[in-house]
Amino acid sequence: LLFFNRCHITTLFENDRHFSHLSTLEREMAFRTEMGLYYSYFKIIIEAPSFWNGVRAIMNDRLTEYPLVINTLQRFNLYPEVVLASWYRIYTAIMDFLGVATKTCWTVNRGKGLSPVESCEGLGDPASFYVAVIFLLNGLMMSLFFIYGTYLSGSRLGGLITVVCFFFNHGECTRVMWTPPLRESFSYPFLVLQMLLLTYILRIPNINTGSLIALCVSNIFFMLPWQFAQFVLLTQIASLFAVCIMGYIDSCKLQKILSAHMVSLIVCFILMFGNSMLLTSYYAASLVVIWGILELSPKVLKSSRREVYLWVIEGCAWLFGTVTLKYLTSLAFGIADDAHIGNILKSKFIGYKDFDTLMYTCAAEFDFMEKETPVRYTKTLLLPVVLVVFGVIIKRVKMKSMQILCFCVVFFFFFQLVYHALQLLAYSVLAILIMRLKLFLTPHLCVMASLVCSKQLFGWLFCKIQPKTLVFAILALMAIEGSANLQTQWNIMGEFSNLPQEELLEWIKVNTRQDAVFAGAMPTMASVKLSTLRPIVNHPHYEDAGLRARTKVVYSMYSRKPAKEVKRELIKLGVNYYILEESLCVSRKKPGCSMPEIWDVEDPANSGKIPLCTLMSKDSRPYFITVFENSNYRVLKIPKE
Repeated sequence: LLFFNRCHITTLFENDRHFSHLSTLEREMAFRTEMGLYYSYFKIIIEAPSFWNGVRAIMNDRLTEYPLVINTLQRFNLYPEVVLASWYRIYTAIMDFLGVATKTCWTVNRGKGLSPVESCEGLGDPASFYVAVIFLLNGLMMSLFFIYGTYLSGSRLGGLITVVCFFFNHGECTRVMWTPPLRESFSYPFLVLQMLLLTYILRIPNINTGSLIALCVSNIFFMLPWQFAQFVLLTQIASLFAVCIMGYIDSCKLQKILSAHMVSLIVCFILMFGNSMLLTSYYAASLVVIWGILELSPKVLKSSRREVYLWVIEGCAWLFGTVTLKYLTSLAFGIADDAHIGNILKSKFIGYKDFDTLMYTCAAEFDFMEKETPVRYTKTLLLPVVLVVFGVIIKRVKMKSMQILCFCVVFFFFFQLVYHALQLLAYSVLAILIMRLKLFLTPHLCVMASLVCSKQLFGWLFCKIQPKTLVFAILALMAIEGSANLQTQWNIMGEFSNLPQEELLEWIKVNTRQDAVFAGAMPTMASVKLSTLRPIVNHPHYEDAGLRARTKVVYSMYSRKPAKEVKRELIKLGVNYYILEESLCVSRKKPGCSMPEIWDVEDPANSGKIPLCTLMSKDSRPYFITVFENSNYRVLKIPKE
């Protein structure tokens, strides 16, 4: 499974970009937006005189948010790049010592009057090594899914169904084959491991120390690479708390699980050099509040925990306590870095709008789930199968609850299913609100589908029909649409090329000083930093209040403000060159989502005027000087006043 999934995603990636035949510059350009930003730190470490020199360079970074010096390990979840860079340096050092060639290079003739480029293939090429390790990790994840499905259902057939469902719904489960350097590519495999360990802990009567340590370590490996991991873990502990207040697991077991979460959170806080977003998160607040409720509830609420009004009281106490504690800790630490998360949620429910919120919600991945998504789930029979499983779980747990009341016997198997069902609901809510979070819902649907093989749930049916017969009949029906989905993926053929950006980057390297400071659209800035090593003032990692304020200043070029005012603010940031993209001035993903329209929400006083970017495209004088221009980009030099 490891080998098969690795080959599958490697093939899709190669088919889409012809990555093996790209030059070094083209490979770097293929890592768009934040992918290029993350990869740039890997590049810095491997090109430094020594590994530790490289680490010190990214911990005292002067290029990413000029003129600030920032610790990027604290800000950007870059431990994957640090680890991969160390492995790359060790690998190349050993191969060089042994005299073994690590890459093969050749000249690629690109035709159409373009200059030939050198392309290298093999693990000695940095980009190829970087991508290969990511695909290997995600290949390993498929083996974990098989084990997870097998353990949850109690049958290897369950593991088979999980894996097959994943492949049949591959485009809904992951995007690692299109965007390897994203944080989820490093982080999500460890969430699968973490949930497998949690399932084991919920199933056993007595928790041993080893399992708690393993849970803690998997939490750390999940949280360290990805800033959004805390929100997923928030849904997990909320689901566990709901299971607890319904009486399906005892508070002592939940407190042990919470202790593992707390330790892992503290370790991540230390390893990320005191990243305050971790301690002021809803996740951290929720851990403290749930622990307090578990301690106080037996003393304050004397009645049986099974009474519905007590569930409501404890649930409301958790919600109110979490929001209040989160607000107070953010206020105490002066942190507003994750304030945009609350605004995004407000935009979903009450139509709230501001500049930062629209920068997210205008992107398709942050929109509501597409209506076609449940249809695609249904066509592969994934959704119908899971709905049947979900219904049977509800019915069986009710029956077992009655037996518990009568005989005081804990049926751990059924109660772990309550957690998985609640977790499925939580993932469904996340995915419906933010389409990008299908990443969590679809794989969990695949895992839940494995329960169709569970004797505890469907033993009554297996008395009438052989489990293998039922499973292979389901898989055969799934394969009708699933095989078509796979064929569609395999038929995607492309070749990466971005000549306008290549011209831009080559011009920058030849015609500007090494310390020339650039500003522009976030995706382009990541490429400028990666390929030219010029200082930039803004970048695509938007989860910082200060960076969001800088980006708003930079994007004022696409507003209707006066050119003199925009120039003055850019000079304050120390910008020497501005890269203007006319496409951003006119493109409109949906109504209200062109850059001038977004600025009309933020700056209604200038609404109705001609956008500044339109004026600059015609004539940049007298406030700016056009020094480079092609079909996509215009470089404006900012003369000092």
